[in-house]
Amino acid sequence: MRSPILAALFATATSAATLDWTEAYTKANASLAKLSLSDKVNIVSGVGWNKGPCVGNTAAVSSISYPQLCLQDGPLGVRYATGVNAFVPGIQAAATWDRALMRERGVFMAEETKGLGIHVLLGPVSGPLGKNPTGGRNWEGFGADPYLQGIAMAETIEGMQSVGVQANAKHYILNEQELNRETMTSNIDDRTLHELYLWPFADAVHSEVVSVMCSYNKINGTWACEDPYVLDTLLKEELGFQGYVMTDWNAQHSTSESATAGLDMTMPGSDFDGNSIYWGSKLTQAVNSGQVPQARIDDMVRRILAAWYILGQDSGYPSTNLRGSVQGTHKTNIRATARDGIVLLKNEDSILPLKEPSKLALVGSAAVVNPQGMNACVDQGCNTGALGMGWGSGTASYAYFSAPDQAIKARAQADGTQVTMSASDSTSSVGSVVNGADVAIVFITSDSGEGYITVENNLGDRNDLDPWHNGNELVKAVAAAHDNVVVVVHSVGPVILETVLAQPSVKAIVWAGLPSQENGNALVDILYGDTNPNGKLPYTIAKSASDYGGQISSNSDDFNEGLLVDYRKFDHDEIEPRYEFGYGLSYTNFTYTDIFVDGRPVSGPAKGEIISGGRSDLWDTLITVTVTITNSGDVQGAEVAQLYIGYPESAGEPPKQLRGFEKISLEPGASDIAAFNVRQRDISIWDVAQKEWVIPKGTFTFSVGSSSRNLPLSSTLEAV
Repeated sequence: MRSPILAALFATATSAATLDWTEAYTKANASLAKLSLSDKVNIVSGVGWNKGPCVGNTAAVSSISYPQLCLQDGPLGVRYATGVNAFVPGIQAAATWDRALMRERGVFMAEETKGLGIHVLLGPVSGPLGKNPTGGRNWEGFGADPYLQGIAMAETIEGMQSVGVQANAKHYILNEQELNRETMTSNIDDRTLHELYLWPFADAVHSEVVSVMCSYNKINGTWACEDPYVLDTLLKEELGFQGYVMTDWNAQHSTSESATAGLDMTMPGSDFDGNSIYWGSKLTQAVNSGQVPQARIDDMVRRILAAWYILGQDSGYPSTNLRGSVQGTHKTNIRATARDGIVLLKNEDSILPLKEPSKLALVGSAAVVNPQGMNACVDQGCNTGALGMGWGSGTASYAYFSAPDQAIKARAQADGTQVTMSASDSTSSVGSVVNGADVAIVFITSDSGEGYITVENNLGDRNDLDPWHNGNELVKAVAAAHDNVVVVVHSVGPVILETVLAQPSVKAIVWAGLPSQENGNALVDILYGDTNPNGKLPYTIAKSASDYGGQISSNSDDFNEGLLVDYRKFDHDEIEPRYEFGYGLSYTNFTYTDIFVDGRPVSGPAKGEIISGGRSDLWDTLITVTVTITNSGDVQGAEVAQLYIGYPESAGEPPKQLRGFEKISLEPGASDIAAFNVRQRDISIWDVAQKEWVIPKGTFTFSVGSSSRNLPLSSTLEAV
């Protein structure tokens, strides 16, 4: 069963946030009446790059006691601060499949943010979704499935905003690669846009996120930050978004066009050289000349002020101080998400958990902290030493760094285990290092990040899906010299493991992901069985890079794969993955029995009123699915039960789609019921002709199991 603390957290996570927009707008309107046009322009315009204490700043307006608004990166904690923690990236939180940990992570990040007097923390991320496995910023988000992304967005946002910090859902929308992101166009059909890429933003809006960041790219030929269909029609009308839209930094290209399309705030107010200023005095001129209606700038200001009021930032909010010390005891969440996001991919001969071995050998540069220092590389723009996160603006400085060698040596000392090590990726000396060891542990990595930094010839996006630093050859060399090899992979996303798996001596693969500053401690928890591995893959690991289909485009990104992204493509094209989406082993075993599906869905379109997140009835529970899960092994463990739904054949959907998950902790021999609430949106498709979500007529299949390819239970239900 869940712990009481996590159960309480989970209980709050099962429904959308309840924030009073009506009261906030009443306050915003009262303040709006006191503002001059100059005041209004100051509220919607950033002051310019590097002209304030934060990465984004607007001018204070004394007449309504409105402060200099501070906007700061990023999605895993506060960037450019000294007394903060670096939380795990989104992809690691996603690999836990643990709603309570996701929410707690949001709460703790926001507590640090508020403690520094920052009003807007620029995260979480659900764009990119990750249609290209080599995409540079995939690791900032929550995996290659919109349902998983949406749940993680909701938990994170509700956690953050419960503290009184403005969350920012980004990057809206279809910025799926770093190459040419500021010039390219993403060309997509309306159904794919709705069912995959808009889906998690609907969750964000339903959770009352107060701000959204539009992205750098064009969409079907129009810049995202001046696209009226994307900003007004989809976000503000269809999804009922009541907050404000800001640009990504220097993603604005016009004055009047962006204003009338639905943009509400420009950031940072200039380009990075202090030029390309589109609002400020130019917006004043546009309003005075009638190019931008007075009502439009009033709407911008009203939305921004309402976001400030709704979270209580108008009363007692701390002053901005990025040098404050706010770490608290938040490292407990970092260790828990780092640990529970570790996925055990292979465990032949039950080589793990380790049982007080006489001697261990550690091999690889990723076993140790960066010799130049844990924060030696600007914005983590290198892959030197142990890997905890990717690179770019979505990073933070480590408060400390538990490296694998440090944590393993500490445990080894307590156990009386001898440790030998080669903190190098050279294959020449591995024989002597591993000689006489009970187990040899090899560390390999793969890194990526934002395109303004190039690391080892990777321009943000990864050049390929191979391990870095000669990782395959390093594993081969160790495997040739030792019979019991454990491979630990720290990576931003999928890596092709065929060479690793071809070595008979490789008995175990531990997919350790991106564990941030608790890298070593989290790994030891799993290697020694202090915690039973319970993470699951938030993407597919293929046998060949070509199996994914999608690739980084040097011109336009045409989204020709449609709905067939990640496991949807593997299922549709009948491609056997190496490790499927949702996969992860345990040191125990779980059995699934007694599926029960209850509901009477009726085909047809959603008809409810527009609320935050879209039509109200889309969020109604129509079907419940329950299964019994039993721990049939010998040790305590947690299982992530996953629900996948197959649509009627006439719907033209992929074979199955994730539509529920629940993590259950069980003692040996114990059983519990996993329950899934299936909402109307979960069995609907986007009807392009009607421009509505519609439940198709026919037979739905409900399948439950431990991964997208291991679904022992299924049942059907007819939508009449």
